[in-house]
Amino acid sequence: MPVSFTLNDRQRSYSGDPRTSLLVALRDEFRLTGAKDVCGEGFCGACIVYVDGAPKVSCLQPVGALEGAEITTIEGIGSVETLNPVQQAFVDFDVVQCGMCFPGMVMTLTHFLRGNPHPSRDQVKSALVGNICRCTGYERIIDAVMSLHNSVEPLE
Repeated sequence: MPVSFTLNDRQRSYSGDPRTSLLVALRDEFRLTGAKDVCGEGFCGACIVYVDGAPKVSCLQPVGALEGAEITTIEGIGSVETLNPVQQAFVDFDVVQCGMCFPGMVMTLTHFLRGNPHPSRDQVKSALVGNICRCTGYERIIDAVMSLHNSVEPLE
């Protein structure tokens, strides 16, 4: 039985095994490769997407449980022409290294900043607890997020 949901503002359905992880379905069925398959166990945060507006690790989310859900991936929060403010800050502060963890970090931090548009450095560090970067330190990432502190436009 197909599972229907909204994916990046488009109505979609999935007819495969309902036990398939959302991450695998996104990458193999819908060709959305922004969410990364890194640990596959929900620890690293590289596969974070929004399910009904909340960040979720897509590697642990079975597609069969998503009937009627609204799913947003990294591909759905900005565009090549207009980056999301967190994406733009990451570019401006040259924080991207290998790129495996950054989609999940952008998703986590975008959600975090919606609820806390003027965070302290410690709050940003706490927000990143579920996101692991193996390439670089976190200070430039935090600097990039703190640059948004004076942003006049709220994050969407």
